[in-house]
Amino acid sequence: MGRALEFVRLSKDKKNQPQGDLVQIDMTVNGRAYSADVEDRTLLVHYLRDHLGLTGTNVGCDTSSCGACTVHIDGQSVKSCTVLAAQVRGANITTIEGMASNGELHPVQEAFHQCHGLQCGYCTPGMVMAASSLLSENPSPSEAEVREGLEGNLCRCTGYQNIVKSVLSAAGGQS
Repeated sequence: MGRALEFVRLSKDKKNQPQGDLVQIDMTVNGRAYSADVEDRTLLVHYLRDHLGLTGTNVGCDTSSCGACTVHIDGQSVKSCTVLAAQVRGANITTIEGMASNGELHPVQEAFHQCHGLQCGYCTPGMVMAASSLLSENPSPSEAEVREGLEGNLCRCTGYQNIVKSVLSAAGGQS
């Protein structure tokens, strides 16, 4: 029995030890500066969720095909499962938690709420991030442009009708 406990303790100790080289990173996330030593292979999505506790950025597929992990890096919509945390040193990152301002939902968040642009909600943070990026590039998109702009984000629950309706409703309402 003592041997089994020793194995469990060693397994836990090993699990918490870095497997790669540590690198110093610094970035601004949702307006707040962060600095940390992380493994060089740490994905941005895992840094945000596991180190900063920003769990609104979801891990959906680990293959960059679903978009649930979409964040803004220096204003650009990026799937955070495709980026190493070390690659965004010095960058400004915005997650879904940073979209609201002074207790007010971002116009895209408000539109998703008003137009019922979600069902289970798992894809919603990534959809909101992608949609806000789309609208900052094209404030008055057509329905076809919205559908094309969101094609990298998957929703397994809806037929996308209310998601597209939400984005069209938010068009022009961003500050």
